[in-house]
Amino acid sequence: MPVPEALLRLAEDPQFWAGDGVTSDDQSPELRVTFPVTGGYALVLDLDPATGERTLGLRGPASSEPIPLAWAPPGGPAPAALRWWELDLCARVIAWEDPTLPHPGLVVALLSPFAPATPDDDEPAVAAMREAAYRSLRRDVPPAEPAGPEQAPLPLFTGANWWPAPATPSPQVLDEASIAQLSQPERALQDVRGGSRFPRELLADLVRRATAHLEAVAGERWYAETRPIARHILDTRDLRPIPALLGALTEAGCDHPTVLDALSEPLVPAEACWMVETLAGAEPGTLLRHSL
Repeated sequence: MPVPEALLRLAEDPQFWAGDGVTSDDQSPELRVTFPVTGGYALVLDLDPATGERTLGLRGPASSEPIPLAWAPPGGPAPAALRWWELDLCARVIAWEDPTLPHPGLVVALLSPFAPATPDDDEPAVAAMREAAYRSLRRDVPPAEPAGPEQAPLPLFTGANWWPAPATPSPQVLDEASIAQLSQPERALQDVRGGSRFPRELLADLVRRATAHLEAVAGERWYAETRPIARHILDTRDLRPIPALLGALTEAGCDHPTVLDALSEPLVPAEACWMVETLAGAEPGTLLRHSL
């Protein structure tokens, strides 16, 4: 399901990620985003751009409306509706199946408020994945206008200080300080999974199906042929053979945007690790924990 254009516009606004609320004349007061996962399941996010409030729901295969999982107020305690590894797993499956999401970063960034790190999680690994997610938020930057005179200047005026190149805006939505702040684990948590209405069985079934879905990827033809390279990278924990893995996948006919993006230069270790883990049929996080 394509990501709504309204959400893509919001995702390019640093104010939206700061949780301050965003107002716009052409913006609807609320926005619903549905992320199909697998087996008829979907994670449904309701956003109020004006206030920064978010509500996460889980839609099952036999229902049309989602069951609420949690509500996240702007700047409030993070509701632990999802375990971090559950969000990571679902985001990988969502990105794998949606060609409009060449990276799971947008899903992770949007749903991170519902999956805070707990003492059972590897906090450096969680922070690295969140950092990679926020760094993946990019926008199109128009090419800079030509600088300099219309005709050749006199030798005296040929220096770069006379004709400075115009500043090129960064394609990154968030600056380094914002990324560092957002990547840190939350300290104030609110456990919402203990309530009687929390759909534990539905969520457990989704996790089982998503795990099986991702495990089946390594057996597909393109990936089975190149799996030895992925396993070598996983076993040696050496990312240097990744260009060879990318070349082998391309020669095998792989044109999956998620795969190619994660393994292409400039290489982001957190992105490359999750793809190598998937292609090698390994548990998510296996390589990442040793590459930080």
